Amino acid sequence: MEILNSRDDLEVVLWPEDRQAPREWLLENIKGSVAVIINSSEKVDAEFFDATGPELKTVSTVSVGFEHISKPIAASRSIRIGYTPSVLTDAVADTTILLLLLASRNGGPCVSLVQSGQWPQFNWSPFAFTGPQLSLSPACPFGSPTRTVGFIGFGRIAQAVLARLAGFGITHCLFTSNPNSKPRSDIEIDLQAKHRLLMVKHSDLDEIARESDFVIILAPGGADTHHIINESFLRKMKKTSILVNAARGTLVDSDALAKALKERWIFAAGLDVVEGEPNIGADHPLVKEEKCVILPHIGSATTEARVGMTVTAVRNALAVLDGGEMPAELSLE
Repeated sequence: MEILNSRDDLEVVLWPEDRQAPREWLLENIKGSVAVIINSSEKVDAEFFDATGPELKTVSTVSVGFEHISKPIAASRSIRIGYTPSVLTDAVADTTILLLLLASRNGGPCVSLVQSGQWPQFNWSPFAFTGPQLSLSPACPFGSPTRTVGFIGFGRIAQAVLARLAGFGITHCLFTSNPNSKPRSDIEIDLQAKHRLLMVKHSDLDEIARESDFVIILAPGGADTHHIINESFLRKMKKTSILVNAARGTLVDSDALAKALKERWIFAAGLDVVEGEPNIGADHPLVKEEKCVILPHIGSATTEARVGMTVTAVRNALAVLDGGEMPAELSLE
């Protein structure tokens, strides 16, 4: 707001409350706008564009995702779109590690036990609440001598996650950038040397499902990746494996994952996103599964990341109004 309020040439219309603006308020107050700054919960569709009028030059979203924006309509009206892809990389990478640890160490059932007051009545046993260990431990030789992580989506965030996992002793990395991606031997060699791994390999979905101890989803949403994690994929995974989704809920078939957890095809899942969110109630099949840890889409919820996102969104909007280049512009091609 300091950046916007420092501009005498702008009239700033602000929704003042710390919650999503009602749709009616939004459509009424964007009339005549030259720039609109929104978040990912606002649907930028024909109704939105019609409400603004012909003066609109840019829409700047405080998010890395852009599924809520109709790119074809924006392109047809020559409206430039800004987004915030870089500043949340570390925050989402941290959240991904959090989900891995919570899922592998039975975080959901353990927290529930304490919060429900059942800890005093809990009967301890040697293997209570045990799960697959994320880190390799030379002092404990009773396990696999390797750890394999498989990435579906291998952009900035995934590579930041790999850097963190290297410290846990991950030995092998499989990845696919998207269903049609081609091998990049230079990336494989560089990352293998950088993180001292035994292997970094571009792979296909079948191999990632079969070989990975931990499968991490960090691919974009959209038609090409819709339900890329389905019953077929889940049945190929190890019974001791962990699935983590910190990308978009639409990439995972929720019913198939609930079935996989209930029937113990895999050990556990950690989700920051769920298809249909935020309308995920207590009766949702994944909420009912104790081996599924669900966070309410908090991947970028650090003060540092959110400040960076909002500042980037403001600078994106102002760059268009000043006739310059956006710090982060979404391609509409």
